[in-house]
Amino acid sequence: MAIAATSMVGADPRDGNTLRVEFADGVITAVRHEPKAADAASCWLSSGLVDLQVNGFRGHDLNGPDLMPATVHELARTLLSDGVTTFLPTFITASEPQLIAGLKAVQQARLDYPLVHRMVPCVHVEGPSISPEPGPRGAHPPAHVRSPSVDEFLRWQDASGDLVGLVTLSPHWPESVAYIRALTAAGVHVALGHTTASAEQIAAAVDAGAVLSTHLGNGSHTHIHRRNNALWPQLSNDGLCASFIADGHHLSPHLLQVMLRAKGLSRSLIVSDVTAIGGMAPGHYDASVGGPVILAANGHLTMNDGTGQFLAGAALPLIAGVATLVRESGLRLHDALDLASVNPGRWVGGRGRLEPGAPADLIRFEWDGMAQVPHVTDVWLQGEQVYRA
Repeated sequence: MAIAATSMVGADPRDGNTLRVEFADGVITAVRHEPKAADAASCWLSSGLVDLQVNGFRGHDLNGPDLMPATVHELARTLLSDGVTTFLPTFITASEPQLIAGLKAVQQARLDYPLVHRMVPCVHVEGPSISPEPGPRGAHPPAHVRSPSVDEFLRWQDASGDLVGLVTLSPHWPESVAYIRALTAAGVHVALGHTTASAEQIAAAVDAGAVLSTHLGNGSHTHIHRRNNALWPQLSNDGLCASFIADGHHLSPHLLQVMLRAKGLSRSLIVSDVTAIGGMAPGHYDASVGGPVILAANGHLTMNDGTGQFLAGAALPLIAGVATLVRESGLRLHDALDLASVNPGRWVGGRGRLEPGAPADLIRFEWDGMAQVPHVTDVWLQGEQVYRA
């Protein structure tokens, strides 16, 4: 049962003092920083987390066949328990009929379930115009990789009521520049990822309107040329922000530190890239993302191809990335939270902000500084309590 509230109190991630957030009609009206009282709440208080890349979680699969609106709703309810108040359902490379069916299912879920409508502002299509090469292609099925088509994009939008808000592609295709310009003109954010593009092709993509790198450092060859590769041009280009998967598996601590320093915290954000296998018991699975996969107890999810080289998405929720940034990359807690809330929130209308006028999307969580996944205790969505542990 939802619980009405007009204020929320918790520990301030900046200094441990008391943070009091007041709200009315679903909107934050005041944020007050107070000295820590003897009986102050011990849980950290933050704006809700914003995840731009969710393929599924705890068995709720967006990329399987015959996606139903009820599955999207159950996924949304599940993500709340880990502090996510806004997310982009993410469809990987697939046939056009499957992509359109998935988009229609999400749109219907937004119509059928008020919770989904509040949590899902748009959809992320990751592909299908990525690199076909093993390594950069990742766990995407090679049979459905294809060149970018504005006509196909328009069919996605016609079928879903303009639901697509973010598209990831590799800019090595000859059609990329025209495609990026068309999507940008339509108000859609274009990201680069799963790419073998040259520095010149990346620069041309940015000039055409590309604004983001998707999970930078992943979706690439296992071994790269030390000078000529697709990573350095994206890191050095100030026209591109970058998302990172900070689960402790996709990027080593040192690599993540270097990339954050190169890109700068203001142009960085984290995503979960979590799949339906995330949150499940360790074992062998047949997944829609990656096919046969192996999930280890520590959340390491790989394709079961006999090599163990290629990751098959992620298995940990976004809040685990916050913990990883603090524990392994040396970020302060409030900076790590920004990379999971206010920074990704800029891509979906300014969500994730903790300031007057912003949606009252709030979470409280317990974390001892060591646990892999912090424990979320309370979640408010637009001023309504929608989860209590």
